Amino acid sequence: MRERYDEISGKGAEVVAVGTGDERYAARFVEDEKVPFPVLVDDDSAAARAAAVKRATPWGLFSPRSFPGARRARRAGYRIHKSGRRVTQLGATFVVGPGDTVRYEHVDAHTADHAPLDEVFAALD
Repeated sequence: MRERYDEISGKGAEVVAVGTGDERYAARFVEDEKVPFPVLVDDDSAAARAAAVKRATPWGLFSPRSFPGARRARRAGYRIHKSGRRVTQLGATFVVGPGDTVRYEHVDAHTADHAPLDEVFAALD
């Protein structure tokens, strides 16, 4: 999303990330990764529970299906920073609005599962 943020905002949309760390961690993440959009914290998991975002099982963190994605991310220069208290929290992507209409939803099924960007962009049109 970071690499295509200008394209997203050009469509009149906004990206907001919600992380599992505390405010200090989020500020450091934004600085280190040069994140151009707001990053909120959900350290008590209220937002994750409300959105029915899943958690990985401990053995799911080391699933063979996670390795190819992790390898690609590392080669692309992405690094894991200090984690929040919920290291098993999986991700999700939502396109919401106008108003409270959910136009797109992808709840990750495992650690290497992420919303296809073409689907996210289609929901913005």
